[in-house]
Amino acid sequence: MTDNSKGCAALLWAAVGGITAVLAWAPRARVSIHGGFEAMHRDLSVLYVDLPLIAVGGALVPLAVWLLTLRALRRPWLATVLTATALTLGIWGLLAWWTPYEQPEFMG
Repeated sequence: MTDNSKGCAALLWAAVGGITAVLAWAPRARVSIHGGFEAMHRDLSVLYVDLPLIAVGGALVPLAVWLLTLRALRRPWLATVLTATALTLGIWGLLAWWTPYEQPEFMG
C-alpha cells in the first residue's frame, strides 16, 4: 500500500465514521427536534451541541485507530479489521450512553 492510498483510506474511515455516527444518532435526536405533542418538548440544543460532538467523535475514533494500528502493525488488513471493530463498538457505546432528555407529558 502506498502512502497516498493509506492517507485516502484514513480519510475514508473518518468520513464513514462521521456519517455512521450521525445516522445512528439521528433517530434518537428526532424527539428533541420534533418536540413531541404540540412541540412542547422541543430542545434544539441537540443540533448545535450534540450533533457536532457526535460527528467529530465518529470521525476521530476510526481515524485514530486506523493510523495507530497501521503505524504499529504495518498490516493494512489488520488495521481495517481493528478500525471496523472500533467503529462498531463506538456506535454501540453511543447508542448505549446517549439518550436525549424527554420531559414527562403533562397530565392535568
